[in-house]
Amino acid sequence: MPQDNANILSRRAKRYSCIKYSLSILETAYLVALLFIFVGSGLSQTLNEQLSRLTGNHYLIAASYLLVITLTYQLLSFPLDFYSSYALEHKFCLSNQGIGDWLLDQLKSGIISYLIGLTVLWAFYYILKASPAYWWLVISLFWVFFTLILARLAPLIIIPLFFKYKKLSDEGLRQRIMHLAGRMQVKILDVFEIDFSKKTLKANAAFVGMGKTRRVILADTLKDKYTPQEIEVILAHEFAHCKLRHLLKLILFNALVSLACFYLIFRTSMYALSLFGLHSLSEVAALPVVIIYFVLFGIITQPMSNSFSRRLEKNADMLALEITGDKGVFVAMMNKLANQNLADRNPHPIIKFFFFDHPPIDERIALADAKG
Repeated sequence: MPQDNANILSRRAKRYSCIKYSLSILETAYLVALLFIFVGSGLSQTLNEQLSRLTGNHYLIAASYLLVITLTYQLLSFPLDFYSSYALEHKFCLSNQGIGDWLLDQLKSGIISYLIGLTVLWAFYYILKASPAYWWLVISLFWVFFTLILARLAPLIIIPLFFKYKKLSDEGLRQRIMHLAGRMQVKILDVFEIDFSKKTLKANAAFVGMGKTRRVILADTLKDKYTPQEIEVILAHEFAHCKLRHLLKLILFNALVSLACFYLIFRTSMYALSLFGLHSLSEVAALPVVIIYFVLFGIITQPMSNSFSRRLEKNADMLALEITGDKGVFVAMMNKLANQNLADRNPHPIIKFFFFDHPPIDERIALADAKG
């Protein structure tokens, strides 16, 4: 009977994952198609002209343009968003969030995305004007700096908008985690728990923030269902990322990818813009072309990014196993996480190549067995 249950759960996880992969491909193709239609039909130029009649301020035009296309995209993509992040999660019994709360979260996410996008867009136009020959380099450096600021502010501003969190009430577990951080020479502010269960039945833990905002956050769905030993292994993995300077490596890697994309735009954009009757990147109407560059470049470089990330995750697993010294707990925890989150334990190599930034569960368990 247990084997039958395991087979049923495995098939269910495969079905859930297959739908998620398909939706991801569909959403990307849909976005690219909408962008091409918008700029190719002349709607982008028309919107820019209409906004220019209202104000001559380039930055206000950019802000208004971004607002209009963001709202339009949110409206056009609402059915896909609703199915992928609400209906599907309920269908597979992974969410207990009400429709009202989900809509509120969508609104918050949209506002945050708009404000971040607007900041980057204004910086892009300012740098483009100030340094026309080297804007691609300066904007890449700005993006690294901005990413670091967001990482520092996320636990103070962004996370509290979606979850309530407080200091961990289990003092024994808190001390255990603080002791582990000390053993691994990782400085943290404290350990917090968040009310994940109000929205999802999935489990998670995170090591977020930078400098004085660095902290551990445990989902209540993990804190209440996992043993202290299992939680310790999970956080040993998170602390290993810090110990091995993985965040810095990821930032540098992503900076190089962004630099390559911006440089490609710098070298080839005149040809691309001419296809749509545009003349300069400084035209607000050219923004969809820039987005198309990043989406297509992201598709091409995603397998490389995934491979790099999987290697870092493997190294973090190895250090966590070395520090905790208990492969049995590691394997039990991995099996629990896979079942609770309906993870695809052993994906097809092509699926792994394009979608997995972590090693699949079965590979992580095999690693632990090999180390044992």
